[in-house]
Amino acid sequence: MTVTGLDFLSLQVRDLDRAAEFYETQLGLSRLPVAPPHAVVFGTETIPFAVREPVPGMDLDAVSPGPGSGVALWLHADDAQLLHDRLAEAGTPIVTEPFDGPFGRTFAFSDPDGYVITIHDKA
Repeated sequence: MTVTGLDFLSLQVRDLDRAAEFYETQLGLSRLPVAPPHAVVFGTETIPFAVREPVPGMDLDAVSPGPGSGVALWLHADDAQLLHDRLAEAGTPIVTEPFDGPFGRTFAFSDPDGYVITIHDKA
C-alpha cells in the first residue's frame, strides 16, 4: 500500500458563509454542486479545495499562534499581479508584496480566518 498524493484540501473556518464568499468573490473560485455536510467545495485544479466548519471540539480562536501556523498553502493563478491588485484594493491584508521568483510572480495574503495563502503564476 502506497500513498499516491494529495487528493483533497480543506481549511477549517470560523464562518463558512463568509469564507466561501471571500474565496468566490476575491479569488474567483466556483462552488461544486455537491459537497460534504458543513463544507463548501470549489472546483480547483489539480485537487478540490474547500472551506469547512471546524471539526467538533476545535476552537479556532483558541489556536495559538493562529490557524494554519506551520502550513504553507500555495495556489496558482493566471495573473498573480492582477489578483494582488484586486485583493489589495478590497482591503485584504497582503503579507508579502509581489516579487518575481522561481514560481513566477508571487505574493502572499491573509484570508478572513488568518490563513496565509501564497499565490504564484508560473504554470
